[in-house]
Amino acid sequence: MTTIRPATRDDAWALAELRWEFRAGRGAPAVEDHDAFVARCAGWMRRELIAQAPWRAWVAERDGQRVGQVWLDTLHKVPNPIGERERHAYLSNLYVTPAARGGIGTQLIEAALAWSRDNGVDRVVLWPTADSMSLYLRHGFRREGDVMELTC
Repeated sequence: MTTIRPATRDDAWALAELRWEFRAGRGAPAVEDHDAFVARCAGWMRRELIAQAPWRAWVAERDGQRVGQVWLDTLHKVPNPIGERERHAYLSNLYVTPAARGGIGTQLIEAALAWSRDNGVDRVVLWPTADSMSLYLRHGFRREGDVMELTC
């Protein structure tokens, strides 16, 4: 059985290991070794999980092991008088270990989207991989829209 729950600072090291697996597994050469990256990433994750703003995360656990995660970064909009929700969110780092795939990604997305609806988020944006596109489309995300971006 898999449990989805908000991540805590005690999850930081395991989530950093999952981040390494996710990103280093994509074939791009690493700019730092495993141990240095995991230590740096775990420190960042621990700080963000303690603060719970603007970042928050959810973790998937199965048989006492952390097998997936998703992160959400929120951004406050300038107040407006028209009844529009006043936050945006950026969904990032959705990853489930290959052996645990088959619905856990959906559960993690649903947890992040439920939190977003309950906490005044107007729009959730993300940058999907080619492999994750169909998953996000099933949850109502669209590839069109009025978002512009600049890569610096």
